[in-house]
Parts: sequence; C-alpha cells; structure tokens
Amino acid sequence: MTINVGGTFFLGVGSICRMAAVAGLFGVLLPAGGCTSTGTNSAAPTALSDGPKDTGSYPNLNVPPQVAAKQLTKEETAANLAQLKAEEQAQIAKGGSVKPGANSAALNTLAKTHGADTLKQIEGKCDPALDPSCN
Repeated sequence: MTINVGGTFFLGVGSICRMAAVAGLFGVLLPAGGCTSTGTNSAAPTALSDGPKDTGSYPNLNVPPQVAAKQLTKEETAANLAQLKAEEQAQIAKGGSVKPGANSAALNTLAKTHGADTLKQIEGKCDPALDPSCN
C-alpha cells in the first residue's frame, strides 16, 4: 500500500514540480536558521592572547617531554649486540638446546587436571591433598 502511495506521489504527473517546491522550501528555511547566533563580544580576540599558558593541569602539551634515559650511541649498541651474540654462542656450546622433560606424561596429566583442581580451590571446595591449609 505504501509503495503505491510513494510511487504515485513521486513518480506521478507533476512530480518534478513537487520535488522542486520541496527543494525550494528547504532552500528558504535553512538559511533562516543560520541567522540566529550569539554575539562575539564575550570572546577574547585571538590577536591579544598571550599564547599558551601553564594551567597546572595534566597534560601540558606546550612543554616538551623530558627524556627518561640517554640514548645509546651506535658504538654502545654494537658492543651490547656483540655481548649478546657471545652469550648465545656460549649457551649453544654448552648444549643449550631445548630438550623435552624426562617425565612428559606427568606434565600432560597435570595440564589436564590443573584447571579443575584450581576451580575447586577457588569455589571453596578445597582438597586437603592439594592445599594443606584447607579446613
């Protein structure tokens, strides 16, 4: 029903005239709304302002931030990187590769039951075997 009404109103004879009349009405009313405004007497002129002032509030963007620590020079960076590389090589020479634990089955069992045991303790249903201070 509403589709037919819309089609009749906008697509019927004289629809261009109706749309022009609506556009003209909006064209007359919109500028009239812009005529109401407050006076600029209360605002300070921008040319007379003294510039940024420290109000004591945080953050004051007018003050450059202080550096937390001095920056490393290229020589210091290279020396630190060389030290790290030497420590890495020492760990590799010791056989520092990651090896799985000897008792991986026990770790897998712990991983499966740890969540349930923790929830029991949190909910107040503590197990004396897990927590000796449990009453």
